[in-house]
Amino acid sequence: MVSAVASSDIALGTVPATVTLPPEARVAVTAPFTGSVIRLFVVSGQAVRQGQALAIVRSREPVQYGAELARARARLDLAQATAARTGQLAREGIIAGARGDEAQSAVRQAQVDVAENARVLNQSGANASGEMTLRAPITGRLAMVNVQTGGPVDGMTAPFVVENTSALMLDLQLPERLANSVFPGMIVEVPVPGGEPVRGSIISVGGTIDPVTRSLLAKARLDTSPALVSGKTVTALLKGKSPTSGTSIPAAAVTRIGDKDVVFVRTSKGFEQRDVTVASRTSDQAVLSTGLKPGEKVATSGLSELKVILGGE
Repeated sequence: MVSAVASSDIALGTVPATVTLPPEARVAVTAPFTGSVIRLFVVSGQAVRQGQALAIVRSREPVQYGAELARARARLDLAQATAARTGQLAREGIIAGARGDEAQSAVRQAQVDVAENARVLNQSGANASGEMTLRAPITGRLAMVNVQTGGPVDGMTAPFVVENTSALMLDLQLPERLANSVFPGMIVEVPVPGGEPVRGSIISVGGTIDPVTRSLLAKARLDTSPALVSGKTVTALLKGKSPTSGTSIPAAAVTRIGDKDVVFVRTSKGFEQRDVTVASRTSDQAVLSTGLKPGEKVATSGLSELKVILGGE
């Protein structure tokens, strides 16, 4: 026996679904300069932490930027010294003030050159010998490793892709009959062996029915669960809100007598047969809109015997 519990959710049914990752969960790691990998620290599928070193790349470009930065700093020192002398002469009236303005303009130009070259080198993280360390931008799992030691890298390709596996989504195939019953915000549950169902909510519902499968695509965000991985095929239970309160019991407690759904309710004198109205039903659960109150106990086994004893059959 089990006790009926209050329920405001109606199970619309189960649909096939595929576990996926949200688009923001994938981050590409790129090299700022063209070069070659001299050391590789990770393999595909490995878990990584944010900031963890993935590879060391050597490139000639950082060395060139470093040399240009040194030249820009030398030009800045010269421009500042020239501006100081020119400004003094202009204040003494020996030369025109425009000469002093020109000298200050040269200082500003040199400052821009220094700042730009320094910014490029700082962002690349390269050292004086042109070696750069590529690091994981987020904590997650390496979905792709597209390089090997000694291989080339450039700024147009991603040698690594990191996935944030703590975020999950569902791609659900909704049958045509549910096209007007599923909407954003609706609850979805994915059963997992030996644990509580993983819950989530619908975030989008497609507007076009596939002419071949007669289904439409919906997407949902899920809570994190170690039992689910991207690409796994699952069965998802859709739940909507009932306009009236109901009671939830195991589906096995409901049986059919004639054209009516009935349950067998435990009373002080034994069991009694009770007509009920089933608002929704899945393979595991039934939600009743009438006929049973929360807290009442119903039989879930021996229903055939109870039918005979109580004269139902």
